[in-house]
Amino acid sequence: MSTGSSGVSLNSKVLLGVGVGLVAIGGAGYLLCRHLRRPEPMPEKWRRVGTVQRINLFPIKSCGVLVNPGAEEYDCDWLGLGIGELRDRKLMLLTEKNEMVTGRTYPTLLLIQSKMLAHGLVFSAPSMPDLQLDYKDLQTTGKLVPTDIFGAKLKAMLIDERFDKWFSQFILKTDKGLRLAYYSHAKPVRNTPANLKHLPHLTDADSGSFGDATSYMLMNLSSVADLNKRLEQPVDSLRFRGNFELKMDVDQPYAEDHWQWIRIGDDAVFRIVAPCTRCIMPNIHHNSGERDADFEPLKTLRSYRVITSDSSPVMGVHMGLRQPGSVKLNDVVYVADV
Repeated sequence: MSTGSSGVSLNSKVLLGVGVGLVAIGGAGYLLCRHLRRPEPMPEKWRRVGTVQRINLFPIKSCGVLVNPGAEEYDCDWLGLGIGELRDRKLMLLTEKNEMVTGRTYPTLLLIQSKMLAHGLVFSAPSMPDLQLDYKDLQTTGKLVPTDIFGAKLKAMLIDERFDKWFSQFILKTDKGLRLAYYSHAKPVRNTPANLKHLPHLTDADSGSFGDATSYMLMNLSSVADLNKRLEQPVDSLRFRGNFELKMDVDQPYAEDHWQWIRIGDDAVFRIVAPCTRCIMPNIHHNSGERDADFEPLKTLRSYRVITSDSSPVMGVHMGLRQPGSVKLNDVVYVADV
């Protein structure tokens, strides 16, 4: 499923992530008063369905998952999943015309890996020297440029040209053509596109930073296992790029189709806002950056999981945050069906 900003200067910590404490001061009112079409009461009764088996954070949109994060806990705030100063999909590549760049066009983006440093990230890619980004590289005087994510307009802030050269050399085999940008806003700024306004529980605040539709997505591993039974070559659940991978207590493929609310651990509460309709990204082998020659798993998925008015098949659910909190591996996952 596909989905105006200010030039306020922010310090480097805000540039890559807004702390839960800051959100607690102003974010709750922002979310509930301005962006919910009608406030919904938080569920009081929850039932356990499983545990979190894997947590995935993608520092750069369409690039590889964060490698060996080593985090005991992850923050969940309005901009997305985070570890300290880092947030999911807070970085994005643009063309020189400021157009969004994704793995749909450049599948080798998936080969770009990120690892955490004490005060930043290090990027690596095959046959390329490592490239270090220190949070101080995110200067508040960086140029804001207009861009959009599937028609939803916003502004992104450009980073130093040495990053542009590195990414251009790896993806385009030339010294220029791509530019690395980051999300410099302290809150979600994208409006809900007209084609998604029919979704009753989707709010502007659910857009997060540079994610396609919402800032959180959950995969039921029972659903992935059911798909794999239908494939000659099983696929890793990472192909679907979900933030949370749920191991069910009782094997129930596609149970998520019927859920409305999810709580992970003690505090983080999410509203399911839409099923995740799938583009060609799952057909890209995340270990090789190559498209599947047989158009799998999308071909098989399309044969039995076109369950919405969209012509694309469904796998996973998009979620909007309704209560911030921290999550960790093996946290219990609860649902409320009211």
